[in-house]
Amino acid sequence: MSTFSQSAATAFDLVVSNDPVLWAIVARSLGVSASACLIACALGLLMGAWLGVARVVARDAVLAVLTALLAIPSVVVGLIVYLLLSRSGPLGFLGWLFSFKAMVLAQCVLVLPVVTALTRQSVEDAERAHGEQLRSLGAGTWLRAVLLAWDERYALLTVLLAAFGRAVSEVGAVMIVGGNIDGFTRVMTTAIALETSKGDLALAMALGLVLLAVVLLLNAAIALLRGWRERSEGAPAAGLLA
Repeated sequence: MSTFSQSAATAFDLVVSNDPVLWAIVARSLGVSASACLIACALGLLMGAWLGVARVVARDAVLAVLTALLAIPSVVVGLIVYLLLSRSGPLGFLGWLFSFKAMVLAQCVLVLPVVTALTRQSVEDAERAHGEQLRSLGAGTWLRAVLLAWDERYALLTVLLAAFGRAVSEVGAVMIVGGNIDGFTRVMTTAIALETSKGDLALAMALGLVLLAVVLLLNAAIALLRGWRERSEGAPAAGLLA
């Protein structure tokens, strides 16, 4: 039997036998990404909705910075957060480096521009279609932002799922700020990298299978939401502003 076949068979056994090491890593990884996404989405939805309707002097500059942040490598985010949390850094007094909190912060910083930019685009598109109507009714900036975000809720749900997928599949930032400590800060992506380098291909493949399953489920959920949105928009009186 080839190395690939042996590793695949052992990996499948680890998954179906509820291996405690495997599922502890999976639970930690999902916990970090879910926590980061909750924080990033709370902030990103507010900022994105406001940017979608606001017309301020510095808006173009903010959008330019936001667009640039979308392409920032995860290792650069990890480096920045590491420097902030290091003992000599401005946030060193928190003592978060190489901890669960540091990984949450790094993923939050990584995901926040994605949520903000996609929310801004959805709300701005809705503003072009319904903004004049809302302004004629006396709705201010924040009220329009909230109403239009709610009207685009199906699209924004796909944004949240995409943000979680971005977070859970990230490796560079969490490895730098978390240290990949066994039993404390080791998550699926960092464990896959470490176990592959050690030659423990079975555990790496098992974690890869679980991660692949998570990503496939997220993509299936996004596809279902898009279909749900299309059916809802096609129905009579669909949407808050219909």
